[in-house]
This record gives sequence, C-alpha cells and structure tokens, in this order.
Amino acid sequence: MLSTVVDSTAVPRLPVPTARAVVLSPTSSFIGPRSTRPLSHFRGLRMSAPPAMVLPPKFRKERSRDSRLVIVVCEASEATAELPVVTNSTWRSLVLESDIPVLVDFWAPWYEPCQTIEPLIVKLAKEYEGKLKCYKMNTDENPDITTQYGIRSIPTMLLFKDGEKKNAVIGAVPETTLVSLTEKFINS
Repeated sequence: MLSTVVDSTAVPRLPVPTARAVVLSPTSSFIGPRSTRPLSHFRGLRMSAPPAMVLPPKFRKERSRDSRLVIVVCEASEATAELPVVTNSTWRSLVLESDIPVLVDFWAPWYEPCQTIEPLIVKLAKEYEGKLKCYKMNTDENPDITTQYGIRSIPTMLLFKDGEKKNAVIGAVPETTLVSLTEKFINS
C-alpha cells in the first residue's frame, strides 16, 4: 500500500473511481458532441466541462498540437462518505450507553489531517458494521466532552466499550493501527 508522509505520520492513499476526460475543441460549444477518454493515472477527479459557459482565457489550457481544451473539475466529495456526528446532547445515548464498542473521532473541519483520517474510519465502520459504531465529534462545537476526556491534539480517536474509555490513538495514523486498536475490543 502506498503512503504519503504528513508531519512524520504515514497516511495510506485510498482508491477512488477512475476519472474520464472530456475533450472539446476550442471552437465547439460546451453542449455539443464530446469524446471521452479514460485517464489511467488520474484518480479522484471527474473531468467535465461547465455547461453552456465560456471560460476566461486564464482558465483554459490548450494543447499546441491538436488545439483541444481540457477542463478538470474536482468533485472529490462524491467519493467519500461521512461519519455520523455525536454532540454533547447525544453523547450519553450514542457512546456511553452503546451495547457494542464505539470509536469516536475528535476532529475539526479546518484541520487537514482530520479530514485525511475520516475515510479510514468510514471504511472501518463499514467493515465492522454491527460490531462497532463510529462517530465524529467536532471539538470546536463540543468543548465540554473534549475537555472531559483531555483531548489536546486532533485528530484523536477514543474507543469506548461498556461506557468506559478503553484506548486512544492520537494523530493521523495508518489503517493498520486503527484496525489493531478496534480488533482488540471487538473480539474480546
């Protein structure tokens, strides 16, 4: 598995759907006929042209050889699912009173490592559905719980079983670290 180093922490790259390119000639309209080509080395992007609009010259990238215009539109949010949110008001019922282990991701939307680890936790939630519940808690919006559990760095993942904190992981860690953390308490 390939990894990218972010602040000395390895973060696995997740597979995303293959992108396609929409190739238009500069003289054709954006609504007219299009040809598509698979792009084998671009992942996580959807290539398309904005409907019925002409782009300013600074946004055009023309190829000198065949005078074609290619426009790249990133729609990465379609490739990810989100974790359910837990708040101060739902903490007791969703986390402490759960009959199965719960993994809570303490995060902030403005901090990129928090966004990097969320897809890994979503994947864990899908793999262990029925055996593990996963939630995220925004530390900016829920300072009471964050302070109560001594969260000083984000992202921090806490694992709860039978209403008690059993383990913690701090930072954007590899998937294998999260799997080993959860399997200890799921199988016990």
